[in-house]
Formats: sequence, C-alpha cells, structure tokens
Amino acid sequence: MKITIIVVTVLVVLIIISQLYFVIAKTETQSYRIVKVENDFEIRLYPTATVASISMRVNTYKELSTTGFKKLASYIFGGNISNESIAMTTPVQMEINDSLSSMSFVMPSKYIKDNLPIPNDSTITIKSTQEEYVAALQFGGYADDEKIKTYTAKLKSALKASGIETYGNFRFLGYNAPYQFIGRKNEIIVSVKWNE
Repeated sequence: MKITIIVVTVLVVLIIISQLYFVIAKTETQSYRIVKVENDFEIRLYPTATVASISMRVNTYKELSTTGFKKLASYIFGGNISNESIAMTTPVQMEINDSLSSMSFVMPSKYIKDNLPIPNDSTITIKSTQEEYVAALQFGGYADDEKIKTYTAKLKSALKASGIETYGNFRFLGYNAPYQFIGRKNEIIVSVKWNE
C-alpha cells in the first residue's frame, strides 16, 4: 500500500512539473501587432512569415491534425535533406475545408524560404505568406470540429455586426502540445479588409 501511494505521489508531482514547464517554457510565437481590440475579437497585422505546409484531402480537424502534424513534425525533426532539426514554434495553422484542407507550421524567424532545408516528403511545401490584417477570436480547452465551427460562427457574426469585411477562409490556430492540460489557447482567424 505504501509503495502504491509513493508511486502515485511521484506521478502526480511529475505531471504537475510537466504542466508548469509548458506554462513557463518559451516557444517562439509568430509575431503580429494588435491594431484594434473589440469585445469579442481583435484586429491584428501579421507580417510575412515562412511556413512549411501540407495539403490533404480531408475535411475534419481530427484527420488533419493527426496525419498533417506527423508529416510536418517529421520535417522539422530532421526529415529533410540536411537532417537538420528545426525548432517548433506556435501556432500551428489549419484551414479546414470540405474537400482540401491544409496545415502549416510557422518556421522560426531566423529562416527564410531560401535557407530552409528541402523536405524529404515532396508533399510538404515551403512558402512565404503575405502581410495581412486578420480578425482573431480566442478560446481555451481542447479543440475539436464542433468547437471550431461554434467559434467560427461567433467570429463571423461579430464581424458582420461590426461591418468588417472578410475574405478567404476562416482558419484555426493551435498553440499547445496535446499533452498540455492547463493554459490551453486556440484561435479562429480570418483575413479582413482594413485601413489604418
């Protein structure tokens, strides 16, 4: 009985330490500038960034997050012609559509398209994004298809009420490792027409 209590106590302490690590650890996050803050959302300006992307014929968060993540993680963990490890950044970006969906990892800011190693997986593309204004709405917990639909509808409604014109598809941004239980952060974003 004593051994069981000791083992359980050690496991609980390890879980608490691992969760504190996720809250404290500094992972590079894609930079942006907040332009305006509203009750339900904010407007941001994202500068250009370099991303590794994969497109797949799937239409759910679960399918895209499982297979897409494995392929992109393989690339940054050395699955490239240089066998180079590339640091993980946040957020992971997903555009989930009815037939063709995509997932992107933002590359660390020290990289540009021309100095990244070529992926071993030819379905992964390296590209530079365009500077853009987006509206962003944040939510916590674990994401799933239902939550993504709910918060997408909420952002769509708030933007319509504010008279802000959108273009392109709504996208999901995930910021946390699957085994991080506390302090989870997710966002829905969409490109907007904005003049400063």
